[in-house]
Amino acid sequence: MDLPLSPPVLPMLAKRVSGLPAGEGFLFEPKWDGFRCLVFRDGDEILLQSRDTKSLNRYFPELLPPLLAQLPSRCVLDGEIVVATGEGLDFEMLQQRIHPAASRVKMLAAEHPAAMVFWDLLVEGDRDLSKRPFAERRAELERVLAKVAPPLHVTPATSDPAVAADWFTRFEGAGLDGVMAKPAQGAYEPNKRSMFKVKHERECDCVVAGFRWHKKGEGSVGSLLLGLFDDEEVLHHVGVVASFTDKVRQELVAFLAPYRENALEDHPWREWGGMAAAHAAGEGGPQRMPGAKSRWNQNKDLSWVPLRPELVVEVAYDHMQGTRFRHTAQFRRWRKDKEPSGCTYAQLEVVAPEELARIFSLSPKKG
Repeated sequence: MDLPLSPPVLPMLAKRVSGLPAGEGFLFEPKWDGFRCLVFRDGDEILLQSRDTKSLNRYFPELLPPLLAQLPSRCVLDGEIVVATGEGLDFEMLQQRIHPAASRVKMLAAEHPAAMVFWDLLVEGDRDLSKRPFAERRAELERVLAKVAPPLHVTPATSDPAVAADWFTRFEGAGLDGVMAKPAQGAYEPNKRSMFKVKHERECDCVVAGFRWHKKGEGSVGSLLLGLFDDEEVLHHVGVVASFTDKVRQELVAFLAPYRENALEDHPWREWGGMAAAHAAGEGGPQRMPGAKSRWNQNKDLSWVPLRPELVVEVAYDHMQGTRFRHTAQFRRWRKDKEPSGCTYAQLEVVAPEELARIFSLSPKKG
């Protein structure tokens, strides 16, 4: 490719802050929950570049024709690949697209096609816009993509903090996990945290149904396995909490010891107890197995120790990925006043906003 900015280009990053920045001079956008992607086009040649500079072309073949049809013949844009459903953004479905089998990618592309949301224009023709203020780049983006049609979209943006605060609250249920704040006069700075992100942090009560040893050995607890009950009173593994000091990790060994006694007798995850190696696929049923191998690191030891599911812990989490916590939860406190039966998915219920349906022309799932 012969562009003013040729790949690879590391994307500009964001630092997490606790609230929307005060004062003027910012443009705010919803924080999309997808795969960061820089799009390079030079004539008939196009590259979807991931955050770590790898090509995503083979995983999202359905995006190539509309990108070639609708983008300027020479350009570089920054944005996010998402999969949108009638219930919001589906990051879990998006992850399934990173698959070695072309046949599976083709099937998923047909069943759950991806969309592309743009928020920055770095190159148009022979013009390198990356050093220009973001407000100017945004105006150029709106001009260049004024007539784009799905699956291509331009992210909403506002300079009004009140509107951004409203988005932060109402967009939560759509799979958008916060708001971005970008200096209106800022240049595009690859690999620098020059933007700000305000992410949701929520709390819920979970059942502690097992734990994993720390990598240092069986003198320290590495993480606690968390569970939530569905409407049929089935306990699902939803993630882990692991934010402990070395001292607390050691203390947890003794604290959890009584709950290890006869833990497998009536354990809801009994069939998986100590059987991590036998479940290499990591799938095979409606529940995610606590002993499943990691999708990203097949050599990671995810064996676990069952506990009688009698302990309740309050944790903080920032986002759900399907039926699981997207990231490791943060320990808040033990809840001796709560019964495990009260730890249900109902705590997490949120409603997707109408705005998302309007952006993607979605209709709710049926059945």
